[in-house]
Amino acid sequence: MNQILIKWNGHSCFSVTADDYTIVLDPYAPDSVPGLPALSLTANRVLCSHTHRDHGCTDVVTVEEKGACPFAIHTIDTFHDDAKGTLRGSNRIHILEAYGMRVAHLGDLGCSLTSEQEEQLKAVEAILIPVGGYYTIDADQAFAIVSSLNPRVVIPMHYRSDRFGYPVIGRLEAFTGHCMDVVTYDTDTLVLTPETEKQTAVLSLA
Repeated sequence: MNQILIKWNGHSCFSVTADDYTIVLDPYAPDSVPGLPALSLTANRVLCSHTHRDHGCTDVVTVEEKGACPFAIHTIDTFHDDAKGTLRGSNRIHILEAYGMRVAHLGDLGCSLTSEQEEQLKAVEAILIPVGGYYTIDADQAFAIVSSLNPRVVIPMHYRSDRFGYPVIGRLEAFTGHCMDVVTYDTDTLVLTPETEKQTAVLSLA
């Protein structure tokens, strides 16, 4: 069956699976994100947007050798801030493509996208986007980006709740308050298929 599983592990960490092949994106280090438990993940590959402790801790992922990767992987180099990286460095967007569907993980995007970068992202089915501000784009900037790109599925990440997150970043509601198509799940995983309806998907941690 042509489907991609998108599992939220907390903060900006996701496990994306197609054909039993899993890629973990942006794993965080133990005690790096207030309120979140330490990660212990298994995958076939790990990709990181940058090397900060809350995004680049590959040590928490056990990598298992497997056959050919079903994903075509594309990258877009951006910045972690709005000063061309002089404040927080670079950031890499990863686009994973399988079964004709594309999932984009925006990492710790901290700046606006260029028109060329937007063109590269306009064909994505699902976009995983930071919404908390301070270290990244904020809720208003994130909503402007998804409004321009118009993906079928938007999954917000890198925000604060009553249970977890940095005190200085914004809450999820600042972003979802803009959205008319919010679907709140009682699970941490979304199944993306060609038939998945347009939505802003709020995934839940156990």
